[in-house]
Amino acid sequence: MNYAHTPVLLNETFTLLGPREKNELMIDANTGEGGHSYNFLSKYPELKMICIDADKSILAVAQKRMEEFANRVRFYAGWSYDFFTEYPQTETKRPDTILFDLGVSLFHYKTSGRGFSFEKDEYLDMRIDTSAGITAAELIARLPEKELADLIFNNAGERYSRRIASRIVNERQKSTITTTQALANLVERAVPASYRHGHTHSATKTFQALRIAVNGELSRLHDLLEAALRVLEPGGRLGVISFHSLEDRIVKNFFRTMNKDCICPENVPICKCEGRRSVNILTKKGIQSAKDEIERNPPSRSARLRVVEKVLEEA
Repeated sequence: MNYAHTPVLLNETFTLLGPREKNELMIDANTGEGGHSYNFLSKYPELKMICIDADKSILAVAQKRMEEFANRVRFYAGWSYDFFTEYPQTETKRPDTILFDLGVSLFHYKTSGRGFSFEKDEYLDMRIDTSAGITAAELIARLPEKELADLIFNNAGERYSRRIASRIVNERQKSTITTTQALANLVERAVPASYRHGHTHSATKTFQALRIAVNGELSRLHDLLEAALRVLEPGGRLGVISFHSLEDRIVKNFFRTMNKDCICPENVPICKCEGRRSVNILTKKGIQSAKDEIERNPPSRSARLRVVEKVLEEA
Protein backbone atom coordinates (compact mmCIF):
# COMPACT_ATOMS: atom_id res chain seq x y z
CA MET A 1 0.00 0.00 0.00
CA ASN A 2 1.20 3.50 -0.83
CA TYR A 3 1.12 6.03 1.99
CA ALA A 4 0.79 9.76 1.45
CA HIS A 5 3.01 10.74 4.35
CA THR A 6 6.70 10.01 4.96
CA PRO A 7 7.86 10.17 8.62
CA VAL A 8 10.41 12.91 9.22
CA LEU A 9 13.62 12.85 11.28
CA LEU A 10 13.29 9.09 11.65
CA ASN A 11 16.95 8.32 12.38
CA GLU A 12 17.10 11.20 14.85
CA THR A 13 14.06 9.88 16.72
CA PHE A 14 15.65 6.41 16.81
CA THR A 15 18.77 7.90 18.38
CA LEU A 16 17.04 10.03 21.00
CA LEU A 17 13.83 8.09 21.67
CA GLY A 18 14.78 4.48 21.02
CA PRO A 19 14.27 2.09 23.98
CA ARG A 20 17.10 1.80 26.50
CA GLU A 21 15.67 -1.20 28.38
CA LYS A 22 13.63 -4.28 27.51
CA ASN A 23 9.83 -4.23 27.24
CA GLU A 24 9.49 -0.47 27.17
CA LEU A 25 6.21 1.27 26.33
CA MET A 26 6.12 4.07 23.77
CA ILE A 27 3.19 6.33 22.90
CA ASP A 28 2.85 7.81 19.44
CA ALA A 29 0.55 10.70 20.30
CA ASN A 30 -0.13 11.82 16.72
CA THR A 31 -0.03 8.57 14.81
CA GLY A 32 -1.30 9.60 11.39
CA GLU A 33 -0.70 6.80 8.90
CA GLY A 34 1.67 5.20 11.42
CA GLY A 35 5.03 5.90 9.80
CA HIS A 36 6.99 6.48 13.00
CA SER A 37 5.21 3.71 14.91
CA TYR A 38 5.70 1.13 12.18
CA ASN A 39 9.42 1.85 11.95
CA PHE A 40 9.92 1.78 15.72
CA LEU A 41 8.06 -1.53 16.04
CA SER A 42 10.09 -2.97 13.15
CA LYS A 43 13.44 -1.87 14.57
CA TYR A 44 12.81 -2.77 18.22
CA PRO A 45 11.14 -6.22 18.55
CA GLU A 46 10.51 -5.92 22.30
CA LEU A 47 8.95 -2.45 22.19
CA LYS A 48 5.25 -2.04 22.93
CA MET A 49 3.29 0.86 21.43
CA ILE A 50 0.08 2.80 21.95
CA CYS A 51 -1.02 4.76 18.89
CA ILE A 52 -3.33 7.77 19.23
CA ASP A 53 -5.14 9.88 16.64
CA ALA A 54 -8.30 11.96 16.70
CA ASP A 55 -9.06 11.07 13.08
CA LYS A 56 -10.64 7.62 12.97
CA SER A 57 -10.17 7.27 9.22
CA ILE A 58 -6.40 7.79 9.31
CA LEU A 59 -6.08 5.64 12.44
CA ALA A 60 -7.73 2.81 10.50
CA VAL A 61 -4.97 3.14 7.89
CA ALA A 62 -2.33 2.91 10.63
CA GLN A 63 -4.06 -0.08 12.19
CA LYS A 64 -4.04 -1.93 8.88
CA ARG A 65 -0.39 -1.02 8.38
CA MET A 66 0.63 -2.50 11.72
CA GLU A 67 -1.35 -5.73 11.63
CA GLU A 68 1.86 -7.77 11.86
CA PHE A 69 2.54 -6.19 15.27
CA ALA A 70 -0.95 -6.80 16.66
CA ASN A 71 0.37 -8.32 19.89
CA ARG A 72 2.54 -5.26 20.63
CA VAL A 73 0.40 -2.30 19.60
CA ARG A 74 -2.92 -0.82 20.72
CA PHE A 75 -4.92 2.04 19.25
CA TYR A 76 -6.84 4.92 20.80
CA ALA A 77 -9.25 6.96 18.68
CA GLY A 78 -9.45 10.42 20.23
CA TRP A 79 -7.47 13.49 21.22
CA SER A 80 -4.14 12.91 22.95
CA TYR A 81 -5.05 15.32 25.75
CA ASP A 82 -8.10 13.22 26.67
CA PHE A 83 -5.99 10.08 26.62
CA PHE A 84 -3.33 11.50 28.95
CA THR A 85 -5.92 13.02 31.27
CA GLU A 86 -7.59 9.63 31.68
CA TYR A 87 -4.31 7.71 31.76
CA PRO A 88 -4.06 6.84 35.48
CA GLN A 89 -7.45 5.15 35.32
CA THR A 90 -6.87 3.25 32.09
CA GLU A 91 -3.27 1.99 32.27
CA THR A 92 -1.09 0.14 34.76
CA LYS A 93 2.32 1.05 33.28
CA ARG A 94 3.57 4.56 32.61
CA PRO A 95 5.07 5.21 29.17
CA ASP A 96 8.84 5.25 28.87
CA THR A 97 8.70 7.38 25.73
CA ILE A 98 6.18 9.77 24.20
CA LEU A 99 6.47 11.16 20.67
CA PHE A 100 4.46 14.06 19.28
CA ASP A 101 4.63 14.72 15.55
CA LEU A 102 2.63 17.95 15.36
CA GLY A 103 2.58 18.14 11.58
CA VAL A 104 -0.65 17.58 9.70
CA SER A 105 -0.29 14.41 7.65
CA LEU A 106 -0.17 14.67 3.87
CA PHE A 107 -3.04 12.18 4.05
CA HIS A 108 -5.26 15.08 5.06
CA TYR A 109 -4.07 17.28 2.22
CA LYS A 110 -4.16 14.63 -0.49
CA THR A 111 -6.74 12.03 0.54
CA SER A 112 -9.18 13.25 3.18
CA GLY A 113 -11.32 15.49 0.96
CA ARG A 114 -11.79 17.97 3.81
CA GLY A 115 -10.42 21.13 2.28
CA PHE A 116 -6.98 21.26 3.86
CA SER A 117 -5.47 22.23 0.50
CA PHE A 118 -6.58 24.51 -2.31
CA GLU A 119 -5.08 22.19 -4.93
CA LYS A 120 -8.48 20.49 -5.14
CA ASP A 121 -11.89 22.13 -4.95
CA GLU A 122 -13.34 20.71 -1.73
CA TYR A 123 -15.65 21.78 1.06
CA LEU A 124 -13.89 23.91 3.68
CA ASP A 125 -14.02 21.51 6.60
CA MET A 126 -10.41 21.22 7.88
CA ARG A 127 -11.37 19.29 11.03
CA ILE A 128 -9.13 16.43 12.13
CA ASP A 129 -12.02 15.03 14.17
CA THR A 130 -15.10 15.37 11.98
CA SER A 131 -17.44 14.39 14.81
CA ALA A 132 -17.06 17.65 16.73
CA GLY A 133 -16.29 21.35 16.40
CA ILE A 134 -17.01 23.86 13.67
CA THR A 135 -15.69 23.75 10.13
CA ALA A 136 -13.48 26.36 8.48
CA ALA A 137 -16.46 27.42 6.37
CA GLU A 138 -18.53 28.02 9.50
CA LEU A 139 -15.65 29.89 11.13
CA ILE A 140 -15.21 32.41 8.32
CA ALA A 141 -18.98 32.85 8.11
CA ARG A 142 -19.30 33.78 11.80
CA LEU A 143 -16.25 35.74 12.90
CA PRO A 144 -16.37 39.54 12.99
CA GLU A 145 -13.88 41.18 10.65
CA LYS A 146 -11.37 42.21 13.33
CA GLU A 147 -11.35 38.77 14.97
CA LEU A 148 -10.90 37.13 11.58
CA ALA A 149 -7.99 39.43 10.71
CA ASP A 150 -6.36 38.79 14.08
CA LEU A 151 -6.76 35.03 13.63
CA ILE A 152 -5.09 35.07 10.21
CA PHE A 153 -2.25 37.24 11.48
CA ASN A 154 -1.66 35.53 14.84
CA ASN A 155 -1.82 31.95 13.52
CA ALA A 156 0.21 32.45 10.37
CA GLY A 157 1.87 35.86 10.36
CA GLU A 158 -0.03 36.89 7.24
CA ARG A 159 0.90 40.54 6.64
CA TYR A 160 -2.20 41.19 4.52
CA SER A 161 -4.56 39.69 7.08
CA ARG A 162 -6.72 42.83 7.35
CA ARG A 163 -7.18 43.10 3.60
CA ILE A 164 -8.04 39.41 3.39
CA ALA A 165 -10.52 39.59 6.30
CA SER A 166 -12.17 42.66 4.78
CA ARG A 167 -12.59 40.89 1.43
CA ILE A 168 -14.03 37.79 3.13
CA VAL A 169 -16.59 39.85 5.05
CA ASN A 170 -17.60 41.74 1.90
CA GLU A 171 -17.95 38.53 -0.12
CA ARG A 172 -19.93 36.64 2.50
CA GLN A 173 -22.58 39.34 2.44
CA LYS A 174 -23.25 38.32 -1.17
CA SER A 175 -22.89 34.54 -0.86
CA THR A 176 -21.51 31.90 1.47
CA ILE A 177 -17.85 30.89 1.10
CA THR A 178 -17.78 27.12 1.40
CA THR A 179 -15.11 25.73 -0.94
CA THR A 180 -11.32 25.83 -1.11
CA GLN A 181 -11.23 27.37 -4.58
CA ALA A 182 -13.67 30.11 -3.61
CA LEU A 183 -11.52 31.07 -0.62
CA ALA A 184 -8.21 30.81 -2.48
CA ASN A 185 -9.48 32.98 -5.33
CA LEU A 186 -10.85 35.49 -2.85
CA VAL A 187 -7.48 35.78 -1.10
CA GLU A 188 -5.71 36.24 -4.42
CA ARG A 189 -7.99 39.15 -5.25
CA ALA A 190 -7.43 40.70 -1.83
CA VAL A 191 -3.62 40.87 -1.88
CA PRO A 192 -1.32 42.99 -4.09
CA ALA A 193 -0.42 41.58 -7.51
CA SER A 194 3.24 41.25 -6.53
CA TYR A 195 2.27 39.00 -3.61
CA ARG A 196 0.47 36.57 -5.91
CA HIS A 197 3.68 35.56 -7.67
CA GLY A 198 5.85 34.57 -4.71
CA HIS A 199 7.39 31.18 -3.92
CA THR A 200 4.19 30.02 -2.19
CA HIS A 201 0.55 30.52 -3.07
CA SER A 202 -0.86 33.74 -1.62
CA ALA A 203 -3.58 31.77 0.22
CA THR A 204 -1.16 29.40 1.99
CA LYS A 205 -0.98 31.32 5.25
CA THR A 206 -4.73 31.94 5.37
CA PHE A 207 -5.39 28.22 5.02
CA GLN A 208 -2.79 27.47 7.69
CA ALA A 209 -4.35 29.97 10.09
CA LEU A 210 -7.84 28.52 9.65
CA ARG A 211 -6.63 24.94 10.07
CA ILE A 212 -4.82 25.84 13.29
CA ALA A 213 -7.92 27.59 14.65
CA VAL A 214 -10.36 24.84 13.68
CA ASN A 215 -8.27 22.16 15.42
CA GLY A 216 -7.01 24.23 18.35
CA GLU A 217 -3.44 23.35 17.45
CA LEU A 218 -1.82 26.21 19.37
CA SER A 219 -4.36 26.82 22.11
CA ARG A 220 -4.20 23.21 23.32
CA LEU A 221 -0.48 22.60 22.99
CA HIS A 222 0.82 23.79 26.38
CA ASP A 223 -1.81 21.82 28.32
CA LEU A 224 -1.19 18.78 26.11
CA LEU A 225 2.55 18.79 26.84
CA GLU A 226 1.87 19.25 30.53
CA ALA A 227 -0.53 16.29 30.60
CA ALA A 228 1.90 14.07 28.71
CA LEU A 229 4.82 14.94 30.96
CA ARG A 230 2.71 14.22 34.02
CA VAL A 231 2.17 10.56 33.06
CA LEU A 232 5.66 9.94 31.66
CA GLU A 233 7.82 7.55 33.66
CA PRO A 234 10.64 9.31 35.58
CA GLY A 235 13.71 8.90 33.40
CA GLY A 236 11.46 8.66 30.36
CA ARG A 237 11.80 10.84 27.29
CA LEU A 238 9.37 13.18 25.59
CA GLY A 239 10.04 14.22 21.99
CA VAL A 240 8.17 16.79 19.92
CA ILE A 241 8.46 17.39 16.18
CA SER A 242 7.06 20.78 15.18
CA PHE A 243 6.68 22.31 11.74
CA HIS A 244 6.25 26.04 12.18
CA SER A 245 7.73 28.67 14.44
CA LEU A 246 4.59 29.35 16.49
CA GLU A 247 4.24 25.79 17.80
CA ASP A 248 8.01 25.34 18.12
CA ARG A 249 8.15 28.45 20.32
CA ILE A 250 5.49 26.99 22.63
CA VAL A 251 7.40 23.69 22.87
CA LYS A 252 10.75 25.42 23.47
CA ASN A 253 9.36 27.72 26.16
CA PHE A 254 7.55 24.87 27.92
CA PHE A 255 10.70 22.77 28.03
CA ARG A 256 12.75 25.71 29.29
CA THR A 257 10.24 26.38 32.06
CA MET A 258 10.26 22.73 33.11
CA ASN A 259 14.07 22.84 33.11
CA LYS A 260 14.23 25.64 35.70
CA ASP A 261 14.81 25.09 39.40
CA CYS A 262 12.51 28.03 40.16
CA ILE A 263 9.54 29.18 38.09
CA CYS A 264 8.51 32.19 40.21
CA PRO A 265 8.09 35.50 38.35
CA GLU A 266 11.30 37.53 38.08
CA ASN A 267 9.94 40.28 40.36
CA VAL A 268 9.47 37.87 43.30
CA PRO A 269 12.55 38.31 45.56
CA ILE A 270 12.15 35.01 47.43
CA CYS A 271 11.27 31.69 45.80
CA LYS A 272 7.75 30.62 46.73
CA CYS A 273 7.12 27.89 44.16
CA GLU A 274 9.30 25.33 45.96
CA GLY A 275 9.96 24.01 42.50
CA ARG A 276 12.65 21.70 41.32
CA ARG A 277 13.73 20.99 37.80
CA SER A 278 11.29 18.62 36.11
CA VAL A 279 13.26 17.78 32.97
CA ASN A 280 16.70 17.76 31.46
CA ILE A 281 16.84 19.19 27.95
CA LEU A 282 18.60 16.77 25.58
CA THR A 283 18.47 18.98 22.49
CA LYS A 284 19.86 22.43 23.22
CA LYS A 285 18.72 23.51 19.77
CA GLY A 286 15.94 21.89 17.83
CA ILE A 287 17.29 19.20 15.49
CA GLN A 288 16.52 19.81 11.83
CA SER A 289 16.48 17.49 8.83
CA ALA A 290 19.71 16.85 6.98
CA LYS A 291 20.11 17.96 3.39
CA ASP A 292 19.64 14.46 1.97
CA GLU A 293 16.35 13.98 3.84
CA ILE A 294 15.03 17.31 2.59
CA GLU A 295 15.90 16.25 -0.98
CA ARG A 296 14.02 12.96 -0.54
CA ASN A 297 11.12 14.44 1.42
CA PRO A 298 10.69 18.22 0.90
CA PRO A 299 8.09 18.70 3.70
CA SER A 300 10.82 17.74 6.19
CA ARG A 301 12.62 21.05 5.58
CA SER A 302 10.57 22.81 8.26
CA ALA A 303 10.63 19.99 10.83
CA ARG A 304 12.34 20.53 14.18
CA LEU A 305 12.78 17.91 16.93
CA ARG A 306 13.14 18.77 20.63
CA VAL A 307 13.59 16.13 23.34
CA VAL A 308 13.61 16.21 27.14
CA GLU A 309 14.12 13.59 29.84
CA LYS A 310 11.91 13.63 32.91
CA VAL A 311 13.78 13.77 36.22
CA LEU A 312 11.00 14.18 38.78
CA GLU A 313 8.25 11.85 39.91
CA GLU A 314 5.64 14.50 39.21
CA ALA A 315 6.00 17.25 36.60
